[in-house]
Amino acid sequence: MATLKLKNLKKGFEGLQIIKGIDLEVLDKEFVVFVGPSGCGKSTLLRLIAGLEDVSSGHIELDGRDITEVSPAKRDLAMVFQTYALYPHMTVRKNMSFALDLAGGDKAEVQRKVDDAARILELTPLLDRKPRQLSGGQRQRVAIGRAIVRNPKIFLFDEPLSNLDAALRVQMRLELARLHQELQATMIYVTHDQVEAMTLANKVVVLNGGRIEQVGSPLELYHHPANLFVAGFLGTPKMAFLKGKVSAVDTGGCEVSLDAGLQLALPHSSAALKVGDPVTLGIRPEHLELATAGQPGLSVTADVSERLGSDTFCHVLADSGEPLTVRLRGDLNNPYGQRLQLHLGAEHCHLFDANGDAVSHALRAAA
Repeated sequence: MATLKLKNLKKGFEGLQIIKGIDLEVLDKEFVVFVGPSGCGKSTLLRLIAGLEDVSSGHIELDGRDITEVSPAKRDLAMVFQTYALYPHMTVRKNMSFALDLAGGDKAEVQRKVDDAARILELTPLLDRKPRQLSGGQRQRVAIGRAIVRNPKIFLFDEPLSNLDAALRVQMRLELARLHQELQATMIYVTHDQVEAMTLANKVVVLNGGRIEQVGSPLELYHHPANLFVAGFLGTPKMAFLKGKVSAVDTGGCEVSLDAGLQLALPHSSAALKVGDPVTLGIRPEHLELATAGQPGLSVTADVSERLGSDTFCHVLADSGEPLTVRLRGDLNNPYGQRLQLHLGAEHCHLFDANGDAVSHALRAAA
């Protein structure tokens, strides 16, 4: 059992408030990812949990015990840093066992824990090597192994993959996901990479400016973003946004006139909208398609295309100057400067009010 609760947690540095009142519960065996842009406070929040920074106000509870003032060594948490922080003169075996040796643990038991962690992380053949003889991915696995042998209640990861190349990051993502399944441990992971958040987490916490914007499963946040920030942050390529105004409302939804020159009837709740209200329509690249004969279309001009083999991402500009990205089959390509008509399926459109908050979708709400 390892449940963590943050209650109105705040942290300031020299009068500057960094964490502005965080309330969050991390359940047993969850893989929770803190994600957000640089400077949003995600690493500071992790360091508060670890005890590496003092809390300005609020409380941290682990399994019902207040650990706000408890020293890092007594919190029963293990942290894996962005830098490997391995002792260069020690072997892999000694790096992994060092904390347990220092605590005076039984040698046979320490050896068993090291061997078990090495087996899980496929480090057994490397136990007698030193860090300089290892690749970046192997060093990071040693750092994770050092945390595993301590058998902590919660694992804390602070951007552990950011120093690796692209191929290694993919490999390590898979290994971390597998590790979570094998250990059935509670894990909290910090990253600015929304791909890592989407692929690793079963709960994503989106942070912005020291506050939580939204908490939920990766697909919940992807398909039902609470506001413009979450909608624009999650997704690769990102969601496109088109400005417009409400031109009609009725019990079945509303009609929006886009600045780009298209009128759309949308099944979004009109309860909080009135004619003339400014709104923003959002749509993801996979929900844009080339209009067929007879379909109302949005006129755009093709910009550059990215051909990735399985997919082609065609970047286009609406007549209003707003950029969109269209996801097409890999064998399709639209020449630079070509005029195109795009179909926007109303059922896939997101709508945000003047404050940037999501307007509820009647069909999604019913589901």
